[in-house]
Amino acid sequence: MKRRHHEEHINHERWAIPYGDLITLLLALFVVMYAVSAVNETKFRVMAQSINEAFNGTGKVIEPIRDATPAAQVPLPNQSRAPTAAPIAKIDVPIPPRNLPLPGHEGAATERQEAASINTATAANTTVGKTESASLSQISDEVKRAMKPLIDKSMVSVRQTQDWLEIEVRTDILFPVGVAKLQPAAEDVLRKLAGILAPFPNAMRIEGYTDNTPIATTLFPSNWELSAARAATVARLITTTGVDPHRVGIIGWGEFRPTTNNDTDEGRNRNRRVLIVVMSDKAAPARFYSDADRVAEGAH
Repeated sequence: MKRRHHEEHINHERWAIPYGDLITLLLALFVVMYAVSAVNETKFRVMAQSINEAFNGTGKVIEPIRDATPAAQVPLPNQSRAPTAAPIAKIDVPIPPRNLPLPGHEGAATERQEAASINTATAANTTVGKTESASLSQISDEVKRAMKPLIDKSMVSVRQTQDWLEIEVRTDILFPVGVAKLQPAAEDVLRKLAGILAPFPNAMRIEGYTDNTPIATTLFPSNWELSAARAATVARLITTTGVDPHRVGIIGWGEFRPTTNNDTDEGRNRNRRVLIVVMSDKAAPARFYSDADRVAEGAH
């Protein structure tokens, strides 16, 4: 009977052993290379000095390396001692004269400079303020002369503050009750005002006011719409009579900025008004309707 020959088991992992040896050798090689490359700087300098002495035939005592300072400069080993240089000739550089402040006076000089700057700025602001005030005063004087008959009848009033000029026109001469269409006589008054205001560059806004009488029509559902429409009507007329429309804006205050109470016919009549507010040349602060803000008041 023939014996069966068992096939030998093939080891598929025989490659792992030489591979591990190879990796170990590579690791050792890298360690050696790293150790060789990491040379101590001091030892390297000593070795370089020794090699240099061997070739040049000079022997010197190697001193420990110290931190170099600008005052002590040690020549390199391969350099011979340079001959002593001749003293450098002193050169006098002319310095322009300058008034140096005495000790203890630096602060005073600075304060004087700051004070001078502040005084200059204050003077400039004062000059600008006077110019703006003069411009408003000129407009005020011209309006008062042109509107004197209506001012005497309390139909027009002129009030001046530092930042704006108010020209108030009662709606008795402007609009019938409850409408925003100008009366014929009102157009002549507004054209005369526009002729005075047109030459000046000042910005202005037209403000409309009503009394507290309710209104609820198709055109004017409330006093908001009525006051704004009246302001727009005045603005449209003066801008078509010579005033630059880029200078003009409108505001409708409705019934919420009364000058007096609405308990009487006279009070309601005074509250129905249109204001032409001429601003100063500078950017004026926010204007609120208040008698306390007025610094001057014209004739009524």
